[in-house]
Amino acid sequence: MKFKVGFLAFALLAFQFPLLAQTAEINHLEIGLNQNKTGNYADALRNFSLEIEKNAANPNPIAFYNRGFAKYNLKDFQGAILDFNKALELKPNYFEAFIARGQSFSKQDNHPLAIQDYNEAIRLNPLEGTAYLSRGISKNKLENYRGAITDFNKSLELLPDYAPTLAVRADSKSKLGEYAGSIEDYNKAIEITPKRTNYLSGRAFAKMKIADFKGALADFTEVLKLSPEKSEEWYYSGLCKAQLENYRGENGEKGALEDFNKALELDPENIEAMYGRGFVKAKLGDQRAAMEDYTKAIEFGNNENAKILYTAKLGKIQLDEIRNGLVDRTKMTDMSSGRAEVFFHRGLAKVKSGDPKSAIDDYNRAISFHPTYADAYFQRGIAKSSLGDQRNAIQDCNNAIELNDKFAEAYFIRGIIKLALNDSTGCLDLSKAGELGYAGAYNVIRDYCN
Repeated sequence: MKFKVGFLAFALLAFQFPLLAQTAEINHLEIGLNQNKTGNYADALRNFSLEIEKNAANPNPIAFYNRGFAKYNLKDFQGAILDFNKALELKPNYFEAFIARGQSFSKQDNHPLAIQDYNEAIRLNPLEGTAYLSRGISKNKLENYRGAITDFNKSLELLPDYAPTLAVRADSKSKLGEYAGSIEDYNKAIEITPKRTNYLSGRAFAKMKIADFKGALADFTEVLKLSPEKSEEWYYSGLCKAQLENYRGENGEKGALEDFNKALELDPENIEAMYGRGFVKAKLGDQRAAMEDYTKAIEFGNNENAKILYTAKLGKIQLDEIRNGLVDRTKMTDMSSGRAEVFFHRGLAKVKSGDPKSAIDDYNRAISFHPTYADAYFQRGIAKSSLGDQRNAIQDCNNAIELNDKFAEAYFIRGIIKLALNDSTGCLDLSKAGELGYAGAYNVIRDYCN
């Protein structure tokens, strides 16, 4: 079971550092800090980038730290690490940045490096409870449950009755088979924060381990009232009902069969729910239907069908948004001096009509008239990608970026193509696209770079 712990309770303490930049530059920093406070991370990131650009000769570690904070919250953990690196290069005793970088490493499942950062943060500030909490989470992930509990105990000494710490300590205790202690910690965490579904689910799992299926079912029922879209919890609710021999619902109440059906409605490849439904059908005497579910469960279980997360051929709507954005910012020129633009726009029209191969000819002509036409290289790259020529598509994006190093869309498309080719450096391109203002990059980073 996974627990999500918020990013640095004190992360915004950095706002209190003295601001020494000029008035115009201070505004970018202050605006970004306020946007971070209100959760407007994409806009905050742009303001921190402007602050960093304006003070390139005298870089401010606070700007890098807070831009990293924004990237972290946009799930761009690799990009966040780069900013925290810079903040620590500029200010080696910046213990908040050590914790933040450690949490970013943790999000990438690089727990040994995360622990190194937490150790350094604790050395610099041994009274910071968040550092012990974060280190304990990484130890938990590395199955060092006793070490994790020691860190959680220390964190609770410094930050008493902090529900997330109680919940992760409960998880460690469950992993050690200490279910009574686990339930006690979950009880305290739920008393402090009653509506956290992961706390309720954690307590339910611990109750299942001691065969308290009625108590576990009560917790899963509460979870599903709060989050009815959770397929896994519908499965476990059904499992508890099956253990209590409540196979079919009566008097308006759902039984195990209905819960397994709901789990499969939400996730048709939920193998456990498929097996559970087969078990219940067999108990209800429908052996043929039970065999069908068992067979499907076996087929799904043996299916190693690796899904391609992102193909290089992006959806038409997304591509049209990118194209239209470029067209909107293109000014019409005098035809006598803008012949390249004529070919360029005819190429766009051909792509929209479904003829990318012919469009490439027009982009070639546009480039021959205007060899530094970044948009033409970029669109030619998209057309090549749509025809399956990914390597040359990347080269065209390279050309576009070389001509315009702030070409956010080119970084975005190049990142997408690299991911389709299993090149993880695509995540760095997506991070750069987001940094330059293409907010859609963070949706891809969140889903495919972590």
